Amino acid sequence: MTAATAIDLDSASNPQRRPALELRKVVKEYPSDPPVRALDDVSLRIDHGELVAIVGASGSGKSTLLNVMGTLDRPSEGVVEIDGVDTAGRSDNAVAGIRARKIGFVFQQFFLLPGMSAVDNVANGLLYQGIAPSERRARATDALGRVGLGHRLRHIPNHLSGGERQRVAVARALVHEPAFVLADEPTGNLDSRSTEAVMQLIRDLHADGTTIVVITHDTDIAAELPRQVTVHDGAIIADSGHPDDDEEIRHGS
Repeated sequence: MTAATAIDLDSASNPQRRPALELRKVVKEYPSDPPVRALDDVSLRIDHGELVAIVGASGSGKSTLLNVMGTLDRPSEGVVEIDGVDTAGRSDNAVAGIRARKIGFVFQQFFLLPGMSAVDNVANGLLYQGIAPSERRARATDALGRVGLGHRLRHIPNHLSGGERQRVAVARALVHEPAFVLADEPTGNLDSRSTEAVMQLIRDLHADGTTIVVITHDTDIAAELPRQVTVHDGAIIADSGHPDDDEEIRHGS
């Protein structure tokens, strides 16, 4: 057995050894004359259990990177693997299935249904996974408990604060136990007190083992997180790296 084969077998038997997300030499171009290259030879690995900030100014390419990482858009070139699954060559329906099972999304605008209770908004995150309604609501109740809203299950969004609505959105992202959560400017619509509460929630979820990628223009928020990846003109110009890399080198991993 070759060393490469041994590594492949080990990864198959232990999914946690697979990256939650890996991009290799990703290029994204939009047609024009000349073409606009929004991502330029981007390679990025995010392991299970990491908390990572993708930081960059407006126009840096971080939104395009978010769309590619989340399989909302396909790269022009390169490889995008989600929890060890290569998305290249798969149909749109197959990629949508991977996205639904493996990725949780949190957006700046919350995207909650206004006339629906918190628990039903979260349960909707399981709507297309063949799970019975009673089980969906049970899982949604558990997810809301994780984000500190077990006492607000039946409140509609208009009866919740901005910070509470973002917590509902986080619970919806977590309810199907994804490989990782992508949080796009999760504090962009919040005041300073709610911002700190949501960021503390993100840190707490990370401490419990959740893999989270925060996309932000806010360098102060990025500086609070264990790893920062800086994007500029469609390229990664800085990456503080994996916190365990030195330890792995010392132990010959």
